[in-house]
Amino acid sequence: MSGQPHIDPVVPRARVANIANLLTGVRLVLVPVFLVVLFVGDGHETFWRIAAFIVFAVAVITDRFDGALARSYGMVTEFGTLADPIADKALIGAALIGLSMLGDLPWWVTVVIMAREIGVTVLRFVVLRHGVIPASRGGKLKTLVQAVAIGLFVMPLSGLWLTGAWVVMWAAVVLTVLTGVDYVVSAVKDSHGRPAGH
Repeated sequence: MSGQPHIDPVVPRARVANIANLLTGVRLVLVPVFLVVLFVGDGHETFWRIAAFIVFAVAVITDRFDGALARSYGMVTEFGTLADPIADKALIGAALIGLSMLGDLPWWVTVVIMAREIGVTVLRFVVLRHGVIPASRGGKLKTLVQAVAIGLFVMPLSGLWLTGAWVVMWAAVVLTVLTGVDYVVSAVKDSHGRPAGH
C-alpha cells in the first residue's frame, strides 16, 4: 500500500438519523461550550482551564467513536461525510483561535493549521460528487497529534511541561502541512485519472 488516500463512494441509503451523526452533532454543540469555559475569568484560571480541557477531550473522543460506528455498522451518510470534518475543523479552529486570543499560542500557528484544514474541507466538497477523500494514515496521525498538542496548550502547563507541549505542537504543524500537500496531490491525480464526463 502506498498510504495515499483514495476516493471512496458515499453509501447513499444509510439513515441520516443515526448514532454516529448524533455524536457529530454533540461535538458541534460542545464547540461553543468549550469556548465559554476557556474564556471564563481572564482565561488563565487553573480550574477553568482544566474544565476546558475536559470539554475538549470529550469532543475529541466523540470524533473517535462516530467515525468508527459509521464505518462498522454501515451508517455512512452524505450528511455525516460532510458534517464530521466540519465539526472537527470547528473544534480545532475554536481551540486554536481561543488560545491565540489569550496569548498562549502564536497566531502564525493558528493560521497555518487552519489554512490547511479549511483547504482540505473545501476540497472534500469539490470532489463529493465523485466520492469522498477518507483520512489516510498520515491524516489520522495528524489529527491525533493536533488534538494532543492543543489539549496540552489548553492545560495550565509551565516549565518543562510547556516545553514538551511545544515539541508536540511543532510536530502537529509539520504533519498538518505534509498531509495537506499529500491530499491535494492525491485529489489532482484522481481527477486526471477519471474518464471525461465522470
